[in-house]
Amino acid sequence: MGGVSVDEAMRRAIELGARGLGTTSPNPVVGCVLLDPDGTVVGEGFHAYTGGPHAEIVALAQAGERARGGTAVVTLEPCDHTGRTGPCSHALIRAGIARVVVAVPDPNPVASGGAATLRAAGVRVEFGVRADEAEAGNVAWLTSMRRGWPYLIWKYAATLDGRSAAVDGSSMWITSEAARMDVHALRGTVDAVIAGVGTVLTDDPRLTARNLRDGTLAIRQPLRVVVDSAGRTPADARVRDGAARTWIATVAEVGAGPDGRVDLPALLAELHHRGVRAALLEGGPRLAGAFLAAGLVDRVVGYVAPKLLGGGPTALIDAGVTTIADAIDLELTDVTRVGSDLRITALPRKREA
Repeated sequence: MGGVSVDEAMRRAIELGARGLGTTSPNPVVGCVLLDPDGTVVGEGFHAYTGGPHAEIVALAQAGERARGGTAVVTLEPCDHTGRTGPCSHALIRAGIARVVVAVPDPNPVASGGAATLRAAGVRVEFGVRADEAEAGNVAWLTSMRRGWPYLIWKYAATLDGRSAAVDGSSMWITSEAARMDVHALRGTVDAVIAGVGTVLTDDPRLTARNLRDGTLAIRQPLRVVVDSAGRTPADARVRDGAARTWIATVAEVGAGPDGRVDLPALLAELHHRGVRAALLEGGPRLAGAFLAAGLVDRVVGYVAPKLLGGGPTALIDAGVTTIADAIDLELTDVTRVGSDLRITALPRKREA
């Protein structure tokens, strides 16, 4: 195989890292490509699951002695601590790697420092190759580690006129089966699914990730979180079944915010403490409004069905907007047709202080 550039190798490493999305948390997704001194790919690896070997270790095992004198191309700075596995910085040094090219520094104070250790051992270390792409592929983990609470995605389904249910309260099904399957795939990439107690009382959802065709559960289930200020979740609610872990978050446990309900920043901080790096906010237009008003939503994913109802509840209530000048401005990043529906992905723009 002919030699490849470091840029090409990093592109491949980012692709490899993406394979671990949904199975590595609370660890990051990481990909690694090893090049021998001639630029030939001699090893590849990615972090596949929590507690498993890191990307660099997998690639080194594949390369063996061919890695000596070569270059390691890694999407995230090699770790420098001993947790469930040993430090990757030391493994790269032992393997005789001469150069390490990193896309993004590690913001985790527990694991960072790999670059300094490598340099102290005489290894050349460079940062910044395809950094934006690597950031995008690891955005939830990086964001969560930098600020101390999870990357939050608000997902909703609505008709073209913005209704989440009809006047009589019926909402099954606003969107197509293809869109609902897409939502279950999305659930499989996060660590927690959040809903309000109103949604639990009205719809009694499972909030699990499953295959809609045969009903089987995904191997990895997100934590189910019910924001329930007064502890009204019924004992027989489906979120309390044994299909996944559930946390009923009450004021008594989390604390009260200015409105007397569950303190949302405190809720997210506790989820981060529990290892949640990405969370999906589902169900509850008022709860969604509270999160948006507080500036806590990082991404919006809306499934819009080609239907009109002309009445019934809207997908969003009380988001802290009273005049058009205060509208929550969104940057569209993707519009994709899913079945008969549109999936619109957008990022809230940062407001001026």
